[in-house]
Amino acid sequence: MNFDLARALRRLKPQRGATSIKRRERAQLTYVTMPPSAGAEVLIDSCIYIDVLQARAPEAVKALLRTRIVNHSSVCLGELTHLFGRLNPARRGTKAVLSEIQRVVQDIPDHRLTTPSETAMGEAGMLAGLVSRLTGAPRIEAPALFNDACIYLHALERGWAVLTRNIRDYDLFDQLLPAGRLLLYEPE
Repeated sequence: MNFDLARALRRLKPQRGATSIKRRERAQLTYVTMPPSAGAEVLIDSCIYIDVLQARAPEAVKALLRTRIVNHSSVCLGELTHLFGRLNPARRGTKAVLSEIQRVVQDIPDHRLTTPSETAMGEAGMLAGLVSRLTGAPRIEAPALFNDACIYLHALERGWAVLTRNIRDYDLFDQLLPAGRLLLYEPE
């Protein structure tokens, strides 16, 4: 096994005595702006696919996606394909939605789709658990929080920036494990 539990415990300190954590003010966060800057490759969160498909991605985000190298996580692939089982086939519109998701999944270049390492996955469990405890998040949010922690740590281990509109969760991850590799936006 390539997961070093002792190292992860030293790095993340999941049993730290803090009692709570709160989201930072907007001015303390890094938002995508126009014109987009050159910089690190990006790993996109699942919300990017959705916002682009629903025409809710701001122009600054679309420009950034054209400017930087874009990478995809197998975690997001799982979140997208989950919809094939989750959406009700009897509902009007499901077929069209699934057709669009199929197109998006098929358009992901093989060489840009990667999987988090065992270390990232193991540390993601700790990071998600720590955020859950410090925020009092309901247990029902645990799977989504774990997925987001996997994406965050996947990007960090590769030296990429995470592009997301999920300000709440990713800001908390970045406070607990600061890396300066977070690019945020608000949908239109």
